[in-house]
Amino acid sequence: MSKKNTNDAFRNPLGQVVKYDCEYNPKLLFPINRQEKRNELFIGDILPFTGEDIWNAYEISWLNDAGLPQVALAEFRFRADSECIIESKSFKLYLNSFNQSYFKCSNDLTKVMQNDLREITNSKVVVKIMGLDNNYELHVLKAKNIDDQCITIDTYNYSPELLSLVDVKNESIVEESLISHLLKSNCLITNQPDWASILVEYKGLKICEQSLLKYIVSFRSHNEFHEQCVERIFVDIMKYCKPEKLTVYARYTRRGGLDINPWRSNHLSTMDNVRLSRQ
Repeated sequence: MSKKNTNDAFRNPLGQVVKYDCEYNPKLLFPINRQEKRNELFIGDILPFTGEDIWNAYEISWLNDAGLPQVALAEFRFRADSECIIESKSFKLYLNSFNQSYFKCSNDLTKVMQNDLREITNSKVVVKIMGLDNNYELHVLKAKNIDDQCITIDTYNYSPELLSLVDVKNESIVEESLISHLLKSNCLITNQPDWASILVEYKGLKICEQSLLKYIVSFRSHNEFHEQCVERIFVDIMKYCKPEKLTVYARYTRRGGLDINPWRSNHLSTMDNVRLSRQ
């Protein structure tokens, strides 16, 4: 295993009482190797997708040269092919460690964060510090909402076999954007609920919307990190529905001043970071 494989329960701050450092401390960051969970999905060195994990931070603060506190928002983009993800509580602790640290300007802070995150994930990370005077409008993703269906749901445990096509004999190719706001999974460590809206865009034989909604709801008792759930959904849809093109994008609600929004695609190179009503 790589030297970055530091999945040590004794070091992981998630679910534990910890002391908040208020002076810069990059050692607070806790990396989790991506490959262990990808092995469950039979994903090897060649990834079947591109993508990013887009994090939004709403509690960024530091001191300027005169000691005056500064506040801002931040966007972090982690590449899907990075070696590690960052455990969310450790990221919050790291960001809070800047609260009593001095920086001449936000550009200096950005450079420090980019260097630290590149080192811990073994990949380039894009960091953007933003002032509070920017226009942060809420958006509605342009997609068909599949939540309002007259169907009976009786499966709340992860069941990928629920996925199906409308008619395997019909070879008509469609292009669709479908969205559900009913994705709920649970933290792998603490079992706390994670809520998300999930966008599925594809080109291929028509996916049965009832089966897709039942499949999404089946994550309700599933324990996995945000990034891992999105990759699992991508792999399952490719396996059971075999679309030519596929993008899966989840917008999770925030916790601890952070929201995590992973996307995976076999044909796109970037996605917009748009805030939804629950974010």
